[in-house]
Amino acid sequence: MKTTAKAQLRGIRMSPQKVRLLADLIRGVSFAEAIMQLSYSKKRAARPLKKLLESARANAVHNHHLEEKTLRVETITVDGGPILYRWLPRAMGRATPLRKRSSHITIVLSGDEHEHEHTKTETKQKKSDTSDNTVVEEVESTKDVSTEKKKQHKKEVN
Repeated sequence: MKTTAKAQLRGIRMSPQKVRLLADLIRGVSFAEAIMQLSYSKKRAARPLKKLLESARANAVHNHHLEEKTLRVETITVDGGPILYRWLPRAMGRATPLRKRSSHITIVLSGDEHEHEHTKTETKQKKSDTSDNTVVEEVESTKDVSTEKKKQHKKEVN
């Protein structure tokens, strides 16, 4: 069954236009191919995109129990974040505006779920149910022993 996992990176100090150049490269490809593309790219946006992709993979495998071999980059969006407005001094007392842009990146990975994962959790629950009963019985028996020892100790002291 197809399932998706998501990761977001907000407020990265790179212009969305520059990040979109790399996002277009990895959109719709497999996870392994996307990592390969980003590993060998010379663009500055490749490193944070690669980290975000790894985070999305970890979310998919750990939280959603997806198989890593079937992961694909379903969607990747790069939106504009807050802009810092600054001024650059120029000749003859003038100033030109500078806009320091930031980006919000969202990656959605899709893949197939593990089929045998659900049966493992059911068997673990069954085992834990049976082991809990024995632990409770052992605790109750130790309580009886400890209360008997306390009574004997009181008798000896008196």
